[in-house]
Amino acid sequence: MAKYDLRIQARKMREGGESIVVISRQLEASKSTISLWCRDIILTSSQFEKLRKNKGVSVTTGQRMGAEANKRKKLEIIESANEWARKTIREVSKRDMSLVASALYWCEGSKSESTSTFVFVNSDPQMVLFMKNFLISVMDVPQEDLVCGIQINEIHRKRIDKVLIFWKKLLNLDNSQIRKPYFVKTQIKKIYDNYDTYFGVCRLFVRRGKHLKYKMLGLVESLKRETMSG
Repeated sequence: MAKYDLRIQARKMREGGESIVVISRQLEASKSTISLWCRDIILTSSQFEKLRKNKGVSVTTGQRMGAEANKRKKLEIIESANEWARKTIREVSKRDMSLVASALYWCEGSKSESTSTFVFVNSDPQMVLFMKNFLISVMDVPQEDLVCGIQINEIHRKRIDKVLIFWKKLLNLDNSQIRKPYFVKTQIKKIYDNYDTYFGVCRLFVRRGKHLKYKMLGLVESLKRETMSG
């Protein structure tokens, strides 16, 4: 079994309440490796109680309780921060969207003279979706003028249909708006947790988008001028 498959299996077992020791034994991987793969998974109270009574668990009860308590405290802090953010950002206007889109394009958009059209590149699906919504609702780009191209490593070839369907549904595109995927041949030695939930890098194009590119660059320049003067 490949390492990324082992990692996925280990996380599923841990989420089911299995101990690091048992997972290590069944998957024939070191306890330190299993612990690293599953370190962000927080057990439920019942799962933890089950492990607490398991004499085969090598880590002391106090250490485990402390680790779980720290994880829960972190979650509480994150939830508090999210609640503050929800109250701070309420309704978002078209001007607000333009400011955000300008900053994103400044970072991830086509700016070179060698590129004649609008292209936005990112691996974050929500960021790409935001840009798509901005193009339609603020820049009046027709839905049918959007085109999506995906770049992803060769190790994901066997799940490429799933990847393309994901982007197609997210961006509400038809098959003619999805370009043939580009597979990166670079060998990857590190195994990532998100293998089965990674959908590559999306290149969002706009057909006949040359003038749109210059409008975006104009927004970027205006943003620079208003925020960096003086």
